Amino acid sequence: MNSFALPDDAEKIMLQAVALAEQGKGRTAPNPCVGAVLTRDGRIVAQGHHRGPGLPHAEVEVLQDAALQGIDPKECILWVTLEPCNHTGRTPPCTQAILQAGIRRVVVGTADPNPRVIGGGIAHLRDSGVQVVAGVAEQDCRDLIADFRTWIDSPLPYLYLKLACTLDGRIATRSGDSQWISNAQSREKVHALRSRVGAVMVGAGTFRADDPRLTCRLSEADRPPDQVTNQRTQPLAIVVGSKLPDPAANFYLLRERPGETIFWTTEAASQSPAAERLCALGVRVWGAGSGDHVDLEACLTRLRSELGVMDVLCEGGGGLAQHVIAAGLVGEWWLFLASKTLGDVRAVPLLSGAEVPRMADAWSWRTSWVRELDGDLMLGLRPEPTPPHDNDVPGGRSECSPA
Repeated sequence: MNSFALPDDAEKIMLQAVALAEQGKGRTAPNPCVGAVLTRDGRIVAQGHHRGPGLPHAEVEVLQDAALQGIDPKECILWVTLEPCNHTGRTPPCTQAILQAGIRRVVVGTADPNPRVIGGGIAHLRDSGVQVVAGVAEQDCRDLIADFRTWIDSPLPYLYLKLACTLDGRIATRSGDSQWISNAQSREKVHALRSRVGAVMVGAGTFRADDPRLTCRLSEADRPPDQVTNQRTQPLAIVVGSKLPDPAANFYLLRERPGETIFWTTEAASQSPAAERLCALGVRVWGAGSGDHVDLEACLTRLRSELGVMDVLCEGGGGLAQHVIAAGLVGEWWLFLASKTLGDVRAVPLLSGAEVPRMADAWSWRTSWVRELDGDLMLGLRPEPTPPHDNDVPGGRSECSPA
């Protein structure tokens, strides 16, 4: 037989492997995050997760942990969030390690979406006499590798959208004051997210109003090192807008981080005297799009191909946020709801820029998780598979004209 009966708490065990895999976020690209545990008599006795390219995969890590504890894997069930690889890359096939360890029962969260791999690992294990059960806590395991699916299916980096708002959906008062909507615990979560991405993106309106730093303020020990240089660097700062700032203006990014700042603007603006003066400061200016619209998809593609950035965090404001949503570019939305209300119709809305006459045309989101943070609510949202029509978005699904 190629399968076996699972314990009643099978999903709970797999979610422990998912939690282990999450520890690799920001460290494993271009590989997926994977977690694994071994159970004996229904109890987790060893654990492991993939830590980075060229390092042991989760299956090898959990076997190494078992060896350190003197546990015989032949007596155990292996639980792994992603189908074990059956090909040689930087490391040998994980199926080989599983078979050599004598493991006879394996539980897999989800199949590997990589066309080179899909189904191959499970099939090889079954052909070798291993009993395999697949699809346990599958949605959670699929969500875990949403970034990896983006990387293999497109030339784009994975895009996180982060916004914080009041209960009545406002991100600033009518005067533009937004400090602070969310509490300190929520803001620490944002810095943890900044630590795992290669770039943080805002619109030109946010740049002018807030003069942001767009840095991760966690300690160096809490920030993962760069995969290429092994140095702990700050994410790049990206500002999106059709109008460039005065290069002589006293903005933090121009003054303190010119070499780490990129302005995404239109082709025409990128050829302007202001662009030349910004470049003289050390800033990069990329042009894509015409009129008032910046081609976000083209800029994101260039960011990955030219600079190797695999994850981007978009922090708005509301106009830019709406455009990345309308463009179908959002992989994951981190929404922080503060226990506050303004009740002011002229306060700045969470999203803006679309015209949607019918509720049937609203964008739909799936709630992946909800966490309480000292009174704030943190929602993890993922787009539903089929986005609505976007006929109201100027220039199509991949252009942006933030203020």
